[in-house]
Formats: sequence, structure tokens, C-alpha cells
Amino acid sequence: MKSLFIDKEIKYIGSQLSPHWIYKNFHILGDAIVSFTGETDVKITEMVDIEDVISDSPIYSKKMLSFIIEQFGIGLSECVVRQRFLICIIIEELRKIIGDKYKIRRSGDDIFVNIDGIDKKLSVSIATKSTTSVLIHTGLNIDPEGAPIAACGLTTDLGITNIEEFAKNVMRRYIEEDTEILEAACKVRGV
Repeated sequence: MKSLFIDKEIKYIGSQLSPHWIYKNFHILGDAIVSFTGETDVKITEMVDIEDVISDSPIYSKKMLSFIIEQFGIGLSECVVRQRFLICIIIEELRKIIGDKYKIRRSGDDIFVNIDGIDKKLSVSIATKSTTSVLIHTGLNIDPEGAPIAACGLTTDLGITNIEEFAKNVMRRYIEEDTEILEAACKVRGV
């Protein structure tokens, strides 16, 4: 699996969550994870999460750190599990930086941070299947200004300023887990 931090801002509008977007735009073939920053503005017409469509819940953030993962040869259920361990990796990396200054909790594929007694949403995330692969998008607010819900940001609220280093650590850990999953499946004897 390969990774790339894209060193230019990209406005995430939802259409990037499509098969071979990483390959077509960054020439990385096969399993990959990329990250980038930029405004996020996902309209209902681009929503993959049907629950969000039904509840008319568009996504907006003035600036977000986005991760897009594309993997081949696995099914949607396994993709959802990988989405959940990506969220756990992000929480672990956050705790390394901010310690126990804030209470961080996961609810499904969402991350909440308790700030001044209020749970504020830090993340958005979705896992889906294309005709050729599975795809994950996870976004973390950097500056949640304009978000339609109570939200917090990596920089504005948690004081994390080196977004590139944070993103690279998350991607490195995801690749390590992915490699270890394959190794664990290969090293056992059938019974």
C-alpha cells in the first residue's frame, strides 16, 4: 500500500470518492491512502450516506484534513472495519499530541471531543464500494467555521498546527495495520 500527502489545497466536494481518483490524479496504482487539506462542501447530490440524504444533512467545513483510501480485493464489510480502525488510529495519534486535556470519544465512525462540557464533532467519515474497489473518506475539521452542527477543529480548538506531520503519522500507521493484517492471514495454518 502506498501513501501521499498532497501538498496543495483541494476542495473536497464528494466526487473525489470514486474509483481510481487517486490513480488518475496522482499516478498511484493499487491500494493507496492519500491526504490533503482544503475546504469541504458536500452537497446532498454528492452524498454517499443515504441516512444523511434522508435527513438533508450536507457537510461543510472551512478547512478540513481529508483522507481518501482505495483498496482492491476486499469487500464492503471489511472496508467498514478498516474505516473503524482508521478512526481508532486517528484518536490514538490525537492523544499522543494533546494527552488527556480533552475527552475524546468514538461513536461508530465519528470522533467527538468534549470542550467545555460540550461534545463537538471533529470528523466525518464514509466507507463505500465501487465496481472495482472499496473507498473510504475521513475528514477532520481543521477550522470548522460554517459547519451545520457543533464542531471543533484540529487547529482552532486542539492547537494542532503541523497538519502534514499528523496526516503522515496516521497514514503510516494505517499502512502498518494493513500490512500486519495480511501477514496475520498468511502465517496461520488452516484447521
